[in-house]
Amino acid sequence: MQKDDRIVYLTSADREVERFFNIPERNTAFVLLGKGTSITDAAARKLAESNVIVGFTGNGGSPLFCSVDQVFLSPQSEYRPTEYMQAWIQIWIDDAARVKAAKTLLMERFRWTSAAWAANPDLKQQKIEIPVSMLAVFAEKTAAAEDVAHLMAVEAEWARNIYRSLARGFSFEDFRREEGKQSKAGLEDTANSFIDHGNYIAYGYAAAALNVLGISFALPVMHGKTRRGALVFDVADLFKDAIVLPLAFIASQKGYRDQAYRDELIDACQTQGILDHVIETIIETASEKMLNNQRVSEAKQE
Repeated sequence: MQKDDRIVYLTSADREVERFFNIPERNTAFVLLGKGTSITDAAARKLAESNVIVGFTGNGGSPLFCSVDQVFLSPQSEYRPTEYMQAWIQIWIDDAARVKAAKTLLMERFRWTSAAWAANPDLKQQKIEIPVSMLAVFAEKTAAAEDVAHLMAVEAEWARNIYRSLARGFSFEDFRREEGKQSKAGLEDTANSFIDHGNYIAYGYAAAALNVLGISFALPVMHGKTRRGALVFDVADLFKDAIVLPLAFIASQKGYRDQAYRDELIDACQTQGILDHVIETIIETASEKMLNNQRVSEAKQE
């Protein structure tokens, strides 16, 4: 609710004195409201003015049942940047530019995963790493790809290698990636469940980054051209392999409960500056198109 021109979260436990927690909306990217939570129209308006994404979820922040479309929440005085959206549209409608952007995101994904795994003490203990030779091979295949279909094949091969490395390193010999299985009968099933859970959180970070930059979720460079939010998947893939996947195997082996896994994942995202890194990567990808446009314009003037 809004109280004294502030956004606050209050708990009600049948006591005379309720507890209030201040939410600094100017420094908040998104607010996820769990079961039993309500929000006033005044609070919704205040959050919209600060461009905060509001969503309703299950307990613990996932799955995301729905989020409020910014078209309905954004005030008329909104001043998000327009140049990134304009550049991204030009990337999306140009086949060559779209392939180039997809390659940029894929290469960043490879580099980020390699660096994160090398710095992960649990992976070091299990002697799990991404060899320099493997990174070089996939960099070469990515550079040689002629279209998005070829890049999707490269990505699929990369994913198989990643899963195989983690499964062997943690002795999960029967592991197979089964999305949405919702079983914890064994360590392999628990790892799958944690991956699903972690992916929801990754999608939230990706959506927040795109929303900050004013780029529509409906302009993917690789995935799901028929899905309105497909760019979220492209962006989330930047760091899923680096953080979500290894932690899912680690948490499964250590016997974590959902809350412990979720806490450690969010802490890792904060420590590694996920949101900042993702935003910077998107800006760099869009800025390359903006720079090219400037060069063309200058050449025409000359």
